[in-house]
Amino acid sequence: MLPEVNTDEEWDRVVGDEAIMQPAVEDLCARLGLAGAPLTRFPAGSQPVYAVGDAHVLKLFPGAAARDGIAEARVLRHLEGRLPLATPRVHDAGPYENGWRHILMSRLPGEDLAVAWPRIPRAGRERIVAEAAGTLAALHALDPAPLADALGPADWSGFVAEQRAGVVERQRALGLAEHWLAQIPAFLDAAPPHDRASPTQPALLHTEFMREHLLVEPGAGRRLTGLLDFEPAMIGDRAYDFVAVGLYVTRAEPGLFDLFTKEYGRTFDSHQLLAYTLLHVYGNLSRYLRELPAPPEPTLGALAETWFGR
Repeated sequence: MLPEVNTDEEWDRVVGDEAIMQPAVEDLCARLGLAGAPLTRFPAGSQPVYAVGDAHVLKLFPGAAARDGIAEARVLRHLEGRLPLATPRVHDAGPYENGWRHILMSRLPGEDLAVAWPRIPRAGRERIVAEAAGTLAALHALDPAPLADALGPADWSGFVAEQRAGVVERQRALGLAEHWLAQIPAFLDAAPPHDRASPTQPALLHTEFMREHLLVEPGAGRRLTGLLDFEPAMIGDRAYDFVAVGLYVTRAEPGLFDLFTKEYGRTFDSHQLLAYTLLHVYGNLSRYLRELPAPPEPTLGALAETWFGR
C-alpha cells in the first residue's frame, strides 16, 4: 500500500502525507494482530512513528532508510535489559512493501525530557544528568562486536578522514559564517578527534544522546524512565557521543557538563569534542551558534570551552 521511497523527492511527497501513510499503517497493524488499535503519529522524528494504542509503537522506514531499520532492530534486541534505563522491546521487525521496513516495539512510559526540562528545578536536573551519564557509561561498556555486521563505520579513522575532507564546504553549505570557516583547518590540526587514550577500544554509540530521546517520569521525583531512537547508532570513539551530550543535554548550563563527565567516569578534551562537533554526521555549527550561549570571543577555542568545558 506504500509506494517506493528511494529519493528525496519521493520522501517529501510520501512520508509526510497522512492520506498515504495512515491506510498503510492500519493495514500493517492488522497484519501484526493490532487491527483497530488507535493510531497517533508522533510529530517529531526523522522517520514516521506511530503510537498504537497505549502499549505499542510502530516505526516505519522507507527504502531509502531500510538499513537504518535493520540496524535499529538489531541494536534494540542487543540492548534489552542491559542498561540502567529501559529501551524499547522489539515485538516484530521486518519488511513490509516496496522496500519499506517496520519495527513494532513496546511503548515506554514517561514524558519527553526536552518538553519537561523547563519545569525541572536545578536539583532535579542534576539528578537527571547523573542518571543519564550512568546510562551512557553502561552503553559504552557493552561489547559492540555482535553488532559489527549491522553498524558502521568499518574503519573509524577512515570515517574521520572522510568527514574532515569535506568539513569546510559542508559547514559553509549549512550557513556558517566565513570567520568561523577560516578557523576550522587549523583548529582540527591542533585538536585531532581520535580517542588517543583508548584508540583500540571502540564503543557502541547512540550518536544522538539528547533530551529528545530521553524519557522522564512526571511529578516531583523526576527520574529518567527510558532511552529511545537507536536508528543512527554507530561503533566508534566514545567521545563522539559527547557532542550530543554537550549540545542537547547540558546545553552550556553551568556545571552540568562537568557533572555528566564525573558521573560517566571520564573527562574529555573540550577541543576534541568541538572537533567531533564539526565532523559529526549531523553537525551544523551555524545552528548551534544560534541556539546555544555565545563564547566570550569569536574563536573555536573559546567556543569549545563554553560548550564542553568545566
